[in-house]
Amino acid sequence: MIFSRFVHALALAGGGVMLAAALVVVVSVGLRWFAGSPISGDYEIVQVATAIAAFAFLPYCQLRRGNIVVDTFTTRLPAGVQRALDALWDLVYLIAAGIIAWRLAIGGYDAIRSHTVSMILALPTGWAILATSALAGVLCLVAGVTLLRLIRGWR
Repeated sequence: MIFSRFVHALALAGGGVMLAAALVVVVSVGLRWFAGSPISGDYEIVQVATAIAAFAFLPYCQLRRGNIVVDTFTTRLPAGVQRALDALWDLVYLIAAGIIAWRLAIGGYDAIRSHTVSMILALPTGWAILATSALAGVLCLVAGVTLLRLIRGWR
């Protein structure tokens, strides 16, 4: 399925972003140690990279049903009831991700419109916020797909 490949590629891209952030930290610490001066704005770079990577991982985690499930009380319930509870929580996740995507889009738009930049490097923050909004939108789609899979399983 193309959608599943896209979500997988998104998670891999998030991993690449995290590796790049880790490299920035290693180089910055090395420069601080050897030259007495770190990479200027390293915290800002890592902050943006971590936010984008985290949102890139979430759709893959949901598609693979990899979120943490506390099933202490539900393991003894019939399979149909467990599936209904899973569907309910997929719906809740879809709604929550939708609200997050919506609010991030508004925040990103406002940050771009007001020319908000990071403190040290003067990076425009709105584009990173909009990127996380788009990734939260993908998470909405994935939560909808997993919800539909559960519903189709009832037939």
